[in-house]
Amino acid sequence: MSLLTVNHLSHGFGDRAIFDDVSFRLLQGEHIGLIGANGEGKSTFMNIITGTLEPDAGSITWSKHARVGYLDQHTSLSQGMSIRDVLRTAYQYLFDMESEMNGLFAKMGEVEPDELEHLLEETGRIQDTLTNNDFYTIDAKVEEVANGLGLDELGLNKDVHDLSGGQRTKVLLAKLLLEKPDILLLDEPTNYLDVEHIEWLKNYLLEYDHAFILVSHDIPFLNSVVNLIYHMENQKLTRYPGDYDEFLRVYDMKKKQMEAAYKKQQKEIANLKDFVARNKANAATSKMAMSRQKKLDKMDVIELDAEKPKPEFDFQQARTPGKYLFETKDLVIGYDEPLSRPLDLSMERGQKIALSGANGIGKTTLLKSILGEIQPVSGSVELGEHLHIGYFEQELKEESSNTCIDEIWEEFRHFSQREVRASLAKCGLTKKHIESKVQVLSGGEKAKVRLCKLINKETNLLVLDEPTNHLDRDAKAELKRALNEYKGSVLLISHEPDFYKDIVTDVWNCEDWTTKVF
Repeated sequence: MSLLTVNHLSHGFGDRAIFDDVSFRLLQGEHIGLIGANGEGKSTFMNIITGTLEPDAGSITWSKHARVGYLDQHTSLSQGMSIRDVLRTAYQYLFDMESEMNGLFAKMGEVEPDELEHLLEETGRIQDTLTNNDFYTIDAKVEEVANGLGLDELGLNKDVHDLSGGQRTKVLLAKLLLEKPDILLLDEPTNYLDVEHIEWLKNYLLEYDHAFILVSHDIPFLNSVVNLIYHMENQKLTRYPGDYDEFLRVYDMKKKQMEAAYKKQQKEIANLKDFVARNKANAATSKMAMSRQKKLDKMDVIELDAEKPKPEFDFQQARTPGKYLFETKDLVIGYDEPLSRPLDLSMERGQKIALSGANGIGKTTLLKSILGEIQPVSGSVELGEHLHIGYFEQELKEESSNTCIDEIWEEFRHFSQREVRASLAKCGLTKKHIESKVQVLSGGEKAKVRLCKLINKETNLLVLDEPTNHLDRDAKAELKRALNEYKGSVLLISHEPDFYKDIVTDVWNCEDWTTKVF
């Protein structure tokens, strides 16, 4: 049974085409991984099928009674509601049914016997629905999912207005999972989850009875939960049965076959053209030349897709800093309340350190305290001499309305336009991306613009907070290579051990310092 049917979808932004005559079907029970390089249109596709964005052409048809759940990170959360309150709204339809049932009970003392029998039947039906949907164990289910995603560490009575962007996303994900829709649409759900909670989500999706579409650049996670891949490339959507590894095997094989066929055909075309050129003027051979020309005219010429620009992240080296990059003394981090015990930490020149540990325990807060962006609760931080720091923030405070060119120019006034364009192109952005406004780019493209700023600064300490969020496979691999070759020091937060394990010299487990109870 088809839950979602997309027919002849076309869409673009200005003169930049995203989809061209794309068709797609989602069947019951399919667990789909929607993949593609940054900027190919994965999030745009999700916005179109959920009705957030109107396509230029084509139709989107959902099954009549299908309940669709979408992880929309821009959903507003009302001030005054606790995390628990928000999660309980996943069952609002059941609470409404309970209110209806209580209203019917209240009427029973005032009606005739015939109507009373009808009311008893109706309340019995509602009671069965409530029981079958586990209405009387809602609080236990809320706590189970909240614990699985680490929300219990924040406190379920915490006001959602006080949460960070990443914490809000976790709340919205938990609410979505509790709703158990017939179709689950997940766009980068692991970006704000640590290893333990990614494992919990993996097990949850493995046992999920209904269909889902998952956008993720986390390959091990994708491999473990999907049974079907849809690959978005060059305005097309192609179906591949199996997991990501199987997709890669078949995709590479098809690509090699296409390249071999292209080379063979180009050789044949060259031979035919040569024959025609040499023989068309000769009366004895002109008929054969005409025959060859007709064959050329009718030939269905193979065209190879244009190669996507591969990013290059080569970090510039500043002068050598002092031996110690920073030292903390009795440093207690936090905002309204302490997040750590007093910390005496130090980082030496040449170290590359990853901060690990559950979300919400203060990894980002520690970085910002070291950099002086926020004041510690108590204690001190002393930065070393001759530091040139490059900082990649996990969450930007506000969206830029600049074009990509202006975004780089604001920081590097001495660059010519040609140098700005070359720098952005080096980060894997196309001409159309470069001339677009930053706010219309995908998450991965925005990250590449920010990385463009970093690689054009001379640094000796890179402070990176979840730099791989939204990056596609090629960009992630290139960033890993660049950080391995970087001669300076690195202080890194990442929820992907596969990314940082070959880069770092040390791993600091922040759970050893936190005041949070696990």
